[in-house]
Amino acid sequence: MTKQKPVKKIVLGLAIAGAVVLAGAYGYAVAPTETRKIEPGPQLANLANGAKPDAGLIEKGRYVATASDCIACHTAPGGKEFAGGRVIQSPIGNMYATNVTPDKETGIGNYSLDDFDRAVRHGIVPSGGTLYPAMPFPSYARMSDDDMRALYAYFMHGVEPVKQANRDNEISWPLSMRWPLGIWRKTFVPVQGPMDLTKYADQKIARGAYLVQSLGHCGSCHTPRAATLNELALDESGPEYLAGGPLIDGWLAVNLRGDKVDGMGNWTAQDIVDTLKTARNKHSGVLGEPMQDVVKHSTQNMLDADLMAMALYIKSLPKSGNKKATFAASDATVQKIMQGNDSERGVQLYLDNCAACHRVDGKAAGDVFPALPGNPTVLSADPTSLIRVILAGARLPSTHTAPSDLGMPGFAWRLSDEETAQLVTFVRSSWGNQASPVGAAEVAKVRKLVKEHELHTADKGDTKH
Repeated sequence: MTKQKPVKKIVLGLAIAGAVVLAGAYGYAVAPTETRKIEPGPQLANLANGAKPDAGLIEKGRYVATASDCIACHTAPGGKEFAGGRVIQSPIGNMYATNVTPDKETGIGNYSLDDFDRAVRHGIVPSGGTLYPAMPFPSYARMSDDDMRALYAYFMHGVEPVKQANRDNEISWPLSMRWPLGIWRKTFVPVQGPMDLTKYADQKIARGAYLVQSLGHCGSCHTPRAATLNELALDESGPEYLAGGPLIDGWLAVNLRGDKVDGMGNWTAQDIVDTLKTARNKHSGVLGEPMQDVVKHSTQNMLDADLMAMALYIKSLPKSGNKKATFAASDATVQKIMQGNDSERGVQLYLDNCAACHRVDGKAAGDVFPALPGNPTVLSADPTSLIRVILAGARLPSTHTAPSDLGMPGFAWRLSDEETAQLVTFVRSSWGNQASPVGAAEVAKVRKLVKEHELHTADKGDTKH
């Protein structure tokens, strides 16, 4: 995300803190102040006496950690697994993920099951302070007791302890104060127990809802947020849920609802499974680094049955109804080009820079390169991701079942802001795509974002792992 000047950070901080405090006046009155204590169960009851949980429970916990994508945030580039130190950029400053290995001095080795539960599901550390919601405890709050016990067994007995001190966050006052976070938590995280899955008639959809809403914490990125930075909905009871989120590390989190243009309406459940397993399908590819990490470290390692359950739940979501772009497949663009009508600058730029891979019809070659007609990223109301791909390039991640890490070069070095805008506008208005045009000023903003991201990675080290 883009860096903000100190004055702007303070103004933003005061605005958010003020909103949180006002909301908190109501939140304190209605939200419970105590968390529900988790029972250890027979497997964990004797841990204090030196007993160890059996291998089956530890393995189950490993799977829960995989589905929850814990490694993506808690492992630094080139670092030991779960030892922390990875930078998490946010609008209020840089945060650093903590050491969650069972080291007793620098990690969580002294956490009891209750300490662990309060941190993961409620965002409360043993000292009583509240975690920043970069830790997705609003989603993890819905985790079942059984999965929580297994997760604890895994982190305490299946993860290697690493002695590595935690880094201080780089957050300016007043957002560096922790006490408003307690008010925020009580106001915006009302769930105080596991999900009730009996409301879903279909067991597969119920399993998918649990994985998407809780372990996968998909809403953390794909749901829009209020000015107070809370997700506008935590499940399908709100029409905003998974309707497309804010920029994450400069990439737009796409709409996952049933919209046929910039959502999942034209995708089958298998298309969604293919994306989660291979980072690509016949419609599109996963180009943004945040979602690539999800596929590499989490979803490609999950059971096919669980991926299909997630897909079926996502397909059950109705359209958001907020989208303006349309798509109706058309050969008019191809016919115009084949007839030699390439006088428009956007057409020229596409033929010179894109057609070799994406072809004249924009459909590329199957699953090799993403098709452009009807592509949700192309038709998004916010063109940031499309502009960024053209300027900076992108590379599909290598996965177990699709190991080729196919890439696209960036064209920032050869295309001006105006030329990039013309090219993006052509792509968004061809082959039946009907999305709003893009101006040079929008491109300039993304070009600045790309440069700042490059400077940041050069200063802090590559954030990929």
